[in-house]
Amino acid sequence: MRSFPAIELRWPAPPDEAALERVLAELDEAHPTAVEETGSGVRVFFGNSSERARAHDLARAAAPDIAITSLDVPDEQWAERSQAMLTPVRVGRFVVSPPWHADDPMEPDVERLIVQPSMGFGTGHHASTRLCLRLLQDVSLDRRSVLDVGTGSGILAMAAARLGASAVVAIDADADALISARENLELNDLTGAVDVRLVDLAAPATIPGQPFAVVLANLTGGMLRREARVLAGLVGAGGALITSGFQDEEVDEVVAAFAAAGLTQVARADDERWVAMQFKLEVRS
Repeated sequence: MRSFPAIELRWPAPPDEAALERVLAELDEAHPTAVEETGSGVRVFFGNSSERARAHDLARAAAPDIAITSLDVPDEQWAERSQAMLTPVRVGRFVVSPPWHADDPMEPDVERLIVQPSMGFGTGHHASTRLCLRLLQDVSLDRRSVLDVGTGSGILAMAAARLGASAVVAIDADADALISARENLELNDLTGAVDVRLVDLAAPATIPGQPFAVVLANLTGGMLRREARVLAGLVGAGGALITSGFQDEEVDEVVAAFAAAGLTQVARADDERWVAMQFKLEVRS
């Protein structure tokens, strides 16, 4: 049976939501694939043991008072274990549903995106995913190309295809995440509508179709700052970049990084402490 590397974080007393979100934000640099609440803290899963080791160090630096335990958790039908806690999420014209809610009645003019829960990224429940999906619906995609960077389970790429994009490319550096994305594309009859590719932003590569009219990047604050110029280079003249994965205290640094790369902030959405932004690449005469 396959097992997944994880760390269990336990606080001396039940943590408040803000404290928990701060630690999880720090762990984003280690690329967690799932988070499961426990009675006194959380269990955080990773794609490999080196990412888990990195997360251990990040957690220790962020919260010295917590107990941290490394463990390997057997895969006991993740989807089945998730059924009690995962319900449909409504964001604008979309409802993101696990497969066991695929036949639920919906309001007119609402579209369903079916996402199979897995140890890969994204079920639509995280605030950063919801914020990106909200801002994406404010941008015209008709006959425009879209790139989804760090696609995870493919939610944003699927939404872009449903919103009328002429071409959608979804990239991720995690091969397991792409397996999840392809599965979800099939569940939504969108297999031919999205080109899924294994690409690491840190390793320069030409992405077919670049530059794109709209680029989506739901990453982390640190990665957005480091790769601001790379991401800006993927946006065509007059195009848009929609980002999330960072919190209030990171906003100034993220905005400054993209300003230095030639992008101007034009929109913002907030969900408690999480933030998403739309940037624009101005047409230069």
